Amino acid sequence: MKSDISLPGNFNNEDSNHTANPHIDQVLDARLSRRGLLRGAAGAAGAGVLGTTALSGCATSGASGTTGAALTSLGFKPVAKSLADKVVVPEGYSAQIIYALGDPLAAGVPAYKNDGSDTAFEQRAGDHHDGMEWFGLDASGKPSNSFNSRGILAVNHEATTDEKLSSFFIHTNGGASTLPRPASEVDKELAIHGLSFVEVQSSGKQWAYKTSSPFNRRVTASTPATLHGPARGTEHVVTKYSPDGTACRGTLNNCGTGKTPWGTFVSGEENWYGYFSRDAQDDERRKKDKQVQALNRYGRKAGAASRHGWESAGPQDQYVRWNNGALAASAKEDYRNEMNTFGYVVEMDAYDTQAPMRKRTGLGRFAHESVAFAKPVAGQPIVAYMGDDARNEYIYKFVSDAKWDPKDASPANRLAAGDKYLDKGTLFAARFKDNGSGEWLELSMKNPVIANSSYFEFKSDADVAIFTRLAADAVGATKMDRPEWGGVNPRTGEVYITLTNNSTRTVANTDAVNPRMYTDMKGSKEQKGNVHGHIVRLADASPAGSAFKWDVYVFGAEAGADKSAVNLSNLTDENDMSSPDGLVFSPATGVCWIQTDDGAYTDKTNCMMLAAIPGKVGDGGARTVKHGDKTVTTYVGKTPTPTTLARFLVGPRGCEITGWCETPDGRAVFINIQHPGEGTKMADVADPAKYQSQWPANAGYGAGQRPRSATIVITKNDGGVIGS
Repeated sequence: MKSDISLPGNFNNEDSNHTANPHIDQVLDARLSRRGLLRGAAGAAGAGVLGTTALSGCATSGASGTTGAALTSLGFKPVAKSLADKVVVPEGYSAQIIYALGDPLAAGVPAYKNDGSDTAFEQRAGDHHDGMEWFGLDASGKPSNSFNSRGILAVNHEATTDEKLSSFFIHTNGGASTLPRPASEVDKELAIHGLSFVEVQSSGKQWAYKTSSPFNRRVTASTPATLHGPARGTEHVVTKYSPDGTACRGTLNNCGTGKTPWGTFVSGEENWYGYFSRDAQDDERRKKDKQVQALNRYGRKAGAASRHGWESAGPQDQYVRWNNGALAASAKEDYRNEMNTFGYVVEMDAYDTQAPMRKRTGLGRFAHESVAFAKPVAGQPIVAYMGDDARNEYIYKFVSDAKWDPKDASPANRLAAGDKYLDKGTLFAARFKDNGSGEWLELSMKNPVIANSSYFEFKSDADVAIFTRLAADAVGATKMDRPEWGGVNPRTGEVYITLTNNSTRTVANTDAVNPRMYTDMKGSKEQKGNVHGHIVRLADASPAGSAFKWDVYVFGAEAGADKSAVNLSNLTDENDMSSPDGLVFSPATGVCWIQTDDGAYTDKTNCMMLAAIPGKVGDGGARTVKHGDKTVTTYVGKTPTPTTLARFLVGPRGCEITGWCETPDGRAVFINIQHPGEGTKMADVADPAKYQSQWPANAGYGAGQRPRSATIVITKNDGGVIGS
């Protein structure tokens, strides 16, 4: 995704929360002191490339905690910032490219030419590799959570590189930048979005993906799926394709991921709203339909242009569905509700290429990133944490109705276990208080604020699931600086959530948990707001409870920035960063891996990945930030050192670093390099000398010179554990 917070017309730069929702200082309950909180806590169907039968009985550690010896300090020399068009890793480490845009996933698919003439993307790697999970296989091809040399990578393909409408690197001449779009171009673009499942294997010296593995599978923007949870079969998901509201097609803008305690893959649909279009008269045609309010709240105003113009490619159903206007007599005859079938967490079984994709509506509908599961405890609910990646949006928690049964760690039917734990439960949104405490606000019809809301008419929990943002508005959740990926620290159970940046943060709306507003210079260009982002962490009194403590683990900043107002974490040249986005804790070592998606510091360095060994909430102290006459008190974690926070990797030009998974022994880590060369002009597609990046071709991988998103694997030259 693009993270330059100043870019106009950026579909990844949504800002549709214009509610008068209060900030921290307006909702503080003065009676709730930190001491009082502590007292309370003490008391309180996809299109498979090749078919295979389902493999059952896979035990998984999921998000359940460290499986190896936890590292207590980082053992590598931090890498320097870099503007080079290459991947930089520490001394003693090697990085190998193994799987890039266009790579064939089935026998008979031609090698990728990388000149814009390639087709058959339904059987090739998609674009913009993003979140990723590892699903192990033993030597005989059976599921394994201990085998280290063979596995399936489940990979998100979030989006594609575009300047105006066209995904120009995959079309010979760059494609059409005016409407109507050619169907042949749109067909390619529909296919490069979605997910892929690809088998990888190590020979002992090198890793490679297997072109013809029976586990290889693509899921695209057109793949059939089923709706599950409270929205299933309800009026707001009825479409011409599914008059009973139980089925839908495709997944879009898949960003973060997660691995469930029962061993399935979950993926969050993020900036999906920009793919749809409805004409300027649509509000009037809908008249008193409450969805007009919801459409505006979800960033899809009448008359707004879509990102790619897919709806213009022809009268066929696969194109018309991207027009979500009320055009016919009823929802059963058009696609006015098509957008309501996106914005969810999708669940799939990596080992079963025949089972359809399931959209878990119970986890809410918003710009989903990752899903971070708390360690499951027998007899207790399953708990998952999520962020809504847009400016001034919210942090959420899901608590299942069903209580965890340890036998479900190795279920006969993994997706049936997903039905059990994810289809029925309760959503909560976070309200942060300015004394370092917080509360989870229930989003259900049991909450009178929701049931009796005058802000939006909620008739059922299906409405809460579909219009989650409006429910969080109604209860007064705290507006945050783009909540993105989350991770649960296996040592402490605390939750870490990246807040990437926020160009709309002003002095007037700074608060304890979003305390910074400043001006940062990128050359001669002023950048304002919370330019570099931060990472907040929460300590729930109990995972399913309503009370928590919080502090800011680290503030992104340039090393030389003002330490009283910007560089509050005292970052140095070894660990300064901007716009934290991806965040994953290693099950093998407990190391927290932080990845950046930055547009603010890229005059000094390309995007990066850092390794961290964080402490716990409260290990630092209070800090005061002054904005003229306004003073904000925040809570900052213990100052990191290069042995507890250090830069591990810098990527090529124009890229985002994203996606993280590892082999069970922690000796191989897989990372995605997304959209290298994203700053290339569409007009320059025929001139490689003008590309911002030529990676990975310039590293010896594949044909042509057009940049490609790709997966790399990192190993330590002495065979040791990554990060040690």
